[in-house]
Amino acid sequence: MAHAYTPGLCVSERVLVRKKRMLPIRGDVLVKAGEQVAANQVVARTELPGNVQLVNIAHHLGIEPADVPVKMKAAVGSAVRKGEIIAENIGLFGWFSSRVEAPGSGVIESMSKVTGQVLLREPPLPLEVMAYISGQVMEVYENEGVEVATVGAFIQGIIGIGSEKQGVIKVLARDSGQTLCAEDIDESCAGKIIIGGKNADLAAYRRAEQVGAVGLVVGSFSDSDLGAILGYDLGIAITGGEEIVTTLILTEGFGDLDMAGRTFDLMCSLDGRYASINGATQIRAGVIRPEIIVSRDEAPAQVPPSADAETRIGARVRIIRQPHFGVIARIKALPSEPVVIESGATVRVMALELPDGTMHTLPRANVELIAE
Repeated sequence: MAHAYTPGLCVSERVLVRKKRMLPIRGDVLVKAGEQVAANQVVARTELPGNVQLVNIAHHLGIEPADVPVKMKAAVGSAVRKGEIIAENIGLFGWFSSRVEAPGSGVIESMSKVTGQVLLREPPLPLEVMAYISGQVMEVYENEGVEVATVGAFIQGIIGIGSEKQGVIKVLARDSGQTLCAEDIDESCAGKIIIGGKNADLAAYRRAEQVGAVGLVVGSFSDSDLGAILGYDLGIAITGGEEIVTTLILTEGFGDLDMAGRTFDLMCSLDGRYASINGATQIRAGVIRPEIIVSRDEAPAQVPPSADAETRIGARVRIIRQPHFGVIARIKALPSEPVVIESGATVRVMALELPDGTMHTLPRANVELIAE
């Protein structure tokens, strides 16, 4: 059968999830294939080269570049501390001496007789990669990273901001249509992943941030409030690097949309469970969706990889164009012949049954599949 044009979202209570955890440069892998790891366990470690500082010795001492080597107090390859004298020029009879202090701690990496500059390399920056999900190490890539697999609930959202976090799920909304308010959030939400319903406003997000919640998941959010959090308009959605306390995930989109009933019910069933979340989103080639993952105590080998969702009669889809944006529907018919739509374009369409029982026909490109 034909596949949907738009990548589908996964909302499943039991699926095999595999994650590659890779270092940006070669380093040390700390675990072995087959080993069980926790979400917050370090699986690989490396050191990033420290920042470089150029110190113009010739300029500071008022000498020719070729004379720099004889004025140096610290040799190439030696370690120095911030404020330590690394070069000195003593005038006639010891008068009018001048000195150059190290602008930071590090190692003298090189010295140039042509420019009169010294390159100071600051200490390396340690970088650790965590497993992110609790599960089993399926494969080890020598000096590069690992692949971790787990069986559990997997929920993808439409868009998110914020990096990887872990915490216990705390459902605050009574139903999928409830608006989450600032007064609903208290100190007990510290370190938790808060689950709302329809939406939340900026005040609610600020309150979640204030109490130290690691995540906030709601159906929808105002784009202007999102801009206030970021300090700029999002534009093209490439997120995940924001340095924010509370990762925000929208399961439906912008505006005033109820969280899908199935998504909310699954969230409620996971209340009190430890979860991993990531707000990283990329709506371009190589689509990345924000996600919530809750691992189960089950061996990955017991669950086969999930098959790609298909555009078939009976499949659940989410409409991604107005006037029914965000509505979850089921495919009732897939006419084989292209149809001329209002814009004048000739496209393939599908007939959908909306939640209220009415039928709606629209282009296939205007939906995304929901993997079940």
